[in-house]
Amino acid sequence: MADTSSARAQILGGIRKALNSAEGSEEARQRLATHPRNLIPARARLPHDQQVELFAAMATEVSATVELLGGMAEVPGAVADYLAGLNLPAEVRVAPDDALDPIPWDQRPTLTVTKGRARDSDGASLTGAFAGVAETGTLMLLSGAERPTTLNFLPDTHIVVLKRGQIVGTMEDAWDRLRAAGETGGGNGALPRTVNFITGPSRTGDIEMRIELGAHGPRRLHILLVED
Repeated sequence: MADTSSARAQILGGIRKALNSAEGSEEARQRLATHPRNLIPARARLPHDQQVELFAAMATEVSATVELLGGMAEVPGAVADYLAGLNLPAEVRVAPDDALDPIPWDQRPTLTVTKGRARDSDGASLTGAFAGVAETGTLMLLSGAERPTTLNFLPDTHIVVLKRGQIVGTMEDAWDRLRAAGETGGGNGALPRTVNFITGPSRTGDIEMRIELGAHGPRRLHILLVED
């Protein structure tokens, strides 16, 4: 027992020493302050219009679907038509996000719209996104009371409203934008509790080495790419 306790104390002491050394080093402080960039592929270093095109192409390549809209007024019709095209119920659970308030849901009275966290009975959800990463076709979603994370994963169909201006070239650009939003939005640089990166619908290859959609989350990801 004594030998075990001694070995445990030695291991924890080594970890503690390493952590204190890292936290106190000038190199560590500079890394935390400057956020060094990783290697950026040339395909992400494009004019913004081409980044938007790249995002749509990459999202489609990972089995998401992308629909281009001229404005938020077109969202209700796009959602209703998308669900009808898949023979799904005309019901959608929407995030109580202020950014989605301009959507005129009353234009499609046959579409049942409710707001709040996802429930077991919800087959389709609609959320906003903080950013879209052109390099990989990835969505960056933030948690919060107005953006329940359950909407991203529980319903079988996830619809995301993304504005063209929210698309950036790389994941590093998305993090830069999030840090800036925290500093300018009164958050003192604070990050949300959870940041989810979503690239296409949920999938797994564990079952007989075949790709199966919807294994751990939505089997469909539909992105409404809206003009600013």
